[in-house]
Amino acid sequence: MITDEPQDLVLTNLCIYTETEINPKGYVVVRGEKIDSIGLMESFHEEDWENAHIIDFPKRMNLIPGLIDIHIHGANDADAMDGTLNSLKVMAATLPKEGTTSFLATTMTQDEESIEIALSSIAQYIEASDQSGKAEVIGIHLEGPFISEKRVGAQPIHSVKKPDVALFKKWQDLSNNQIKLVTMAPEEDENFELVRYLKAEKIVPSIGHSDAVYEQVLSSIHAGVSHVTHLFNGMRGLHHRDPGVAGAALLHSELMAEMIVDGVHIHPEIVKLAFLQKGVDHIILITDSMRAKWLEDGISSLGGQKVIVRDGKALLENGALAGSTLKMNDAINNMMNFTGCSLQDVVKMASYNPAKQIGVLDKKGSIAKGKDADLVVLDENNQVVLTICKGQIVYSNGGVKA
Repeated sequence: MITDEPQDLVLTNLCIYTETEINPKGYVVVRGEKIDSIGLMESFHEEDWENAHIIDFPKRMNLIPGLIDIHIHGANDADAMDGTLNSLKVMAATLPKEGTTSFLATTMTQDEESIEIALSSIAQYIEASDQSGKAEVIGIHLEGPFISEKRVGAQPIHSVKKPDVALFKKWQDLSNNQIKLVTMAPEEDENFELVRYLKAEKIVPSIGHSDAVYEQVLSSIHAGVSHVTHLFNGMRGLHHRDPGVAGAALLHSELMAEMIVDGVHIHPEIVKLAFLQKGVDHIILITDSMRAKWLEDGISSLGGQKVIVRDGKALLENGALAGSTLKMNDAINNMMNFTGCSLQDVVKMASYNPAKQIGVLDKKGSIAKGKDADLVVLDENNQVVLTICKGQIVYSNGGVKA
C-alpha cells in the first residue's frame, strides 16, 4: 500500500542503525513527519499502539537512514537541466526505489540561459511544489561552468567560464539561495575570490574538473575548498612526481571526497585504497547518475550530447564517461564488496556525511528522535524493501505487507 497522507507508523523487529549504535532487534515510532522514538523489542507492547499502523518484519532486515545523493543529474529519462518541474518530479518519485530520500539537483556546464532556466525551475520546485510522497530536493549542486578546459570530461567545453563572483551572485539570487555546493577548478579562480566568497556564504566550494597541481590544491584548501567532486574522475591524477588533485585529496583530511562506486569510474582496488587512506569520516558516496538510470540500454543524452548506454555504462561518442546509471543501494553494496567495510560504515558515507557536509544534519542523515522520518528497510542483500520519506511510505517492493 502506498499512502497518500503521513501517518503514525511503528516498524518492529528490525536491526536499527541509529546515530550512535546498532540496535539488533528494535522498533521505531514515526509520528507525522518525524521520528518519535526508538526502542528495544523487549520493551515493546503492541497493545500500547492499537491506533498506530504497525509493520512487523518477521525475518532479519535492516533499518537505515534515508540515503542522500548530493551529486545526481537525472534518472528515469529526466534531468535537472531540463528546466521543468515535471522532470524534477519524475526524479523525486523514482529515487526512493533505490533508497534515496533526499538529493541535490545537480546542474552542469551549459550556456548561461540554460543554467538560469534550470536554477529557476529547481527553486520554484523546492518552494512551490508539494514534495510529500517523494524524495526531497534539498538544494542545488552547481557543477560547472567554472571548470578547467583541460579536464572537462563530459562537460561541454564551449560553455566553460572563468570563475565569476558577480555571475554566481546572480545565479544564487535566481535559485533563491538554494545552491549548496559548487564544483569548480580553483586554479582558474584569480586570488581564489569565488572560493573565499562561497566559504563566507557557507556554500561548499568543491574542487572538480580541475587540472590543479598539488601546490595549487594546498592554496585552495587554505582559501576554503573543503570538498572533492567525484574523486579520481575529471581531475589531475596521482603521479609519483606530482600528487595532483587526487593525491592531495587522499592526503588532506580537510577535504571530503565524493566517490562513484560503480566499478566503472574507479577500479575496485583504487576504491579500497581510497577508503583505507581517507577513512569512513571523509568519503561521500554519490551516483552522478544521468537520465538513463532506470531505463534500458540504448541512446540517451547529457547536456545536448549523444550518450550511448551499453551494459549500464554511459559514454559520449568520443568515449568519455558521461555520468553513471548507478543506483544508491548498489553504491553501498559495491562499497562493502570492494573494501570489506560494514553496513554501518556505508550508512555514514551515504547518509551522515552528506547531511553534515551540506548543513542538514540537524534534520537528516541519521536515525534519531526528532529528525525527519526518512527511513529505508534493506534485506540481507541490501535491496530496498521499504522507503519512507518524511513519515510517508512511498515505496514498497512487495516483500512486506505495508
